[in-house]
Amino acid sequence: MVGSCPAMKELFRRIRKVALTNSSVLIQGESGTGKELVAKALHEASSRKNSNLISINCAAIPENLIESELFGHEKGSFTGATNTRTGLVEAANNGTLFLDEIGELPLEAQARLLRVLQEHEIRKVGSVQSTKVDVRLIAATHRDLQQFVMEGLFREDLFYRINVMPLQIPPLRDRGTDILELAESKLRVNLRAFRYGIYAF
Repeated sequence: MVGSCPAMKELFRRIRKVALTNSSVLIQGESGTGKELVAKALHEASSRKNSNLISINCAAIPENLIESELFGHEKGSFTGATNTRTGLVEAANNGTLFLDEIGELPLEAQARLLRVLQEHEIRKVGSVQSTKVDVRLIAATHRDLQQFVMEGLFREDLFYRINVMPLQIPPLRDRGTDILELAESKLRVNLRAFRYGIYAF
């Protein structure tokens, strides 16, 4: 992560502080501001750094598959479920689960995610058995989740569960000379890639 403006220095300070806790984190910022980079920094500075960081873009998974992807499914639980599958939440056990664009989760999946945070357990689609999990949740969004709560699009109880440690990433237009630093950093990366025959332009 690159930046030396006051807002970014404060963000880096908060990342170092928040990383030492086990609390859920909500990263907010416009598209392209580096929310996944913040999630990776939190994971790498945490006590879970030697376990998995599982990243999921909630907006990229079809609504009819989101619960199966997150929580897994049993063989035969729906058409096409030819094998038992481990979900991504379980894959993040003892590590960190990063849910990008959490505002795109359908309400039913939100309810199941809330159970993970409250009871520390999951239940595969089509199963009656629960499995204990220990995951730290980092969520990110460019949406106004409080407005979503008011409109009935996001569960209020889940919002308060994930908004324990909020982090706000400033937009690039408010970061002054950081624009030059970012451009120089990108140029250095591309020059190294060009030198070794790996074209990244």
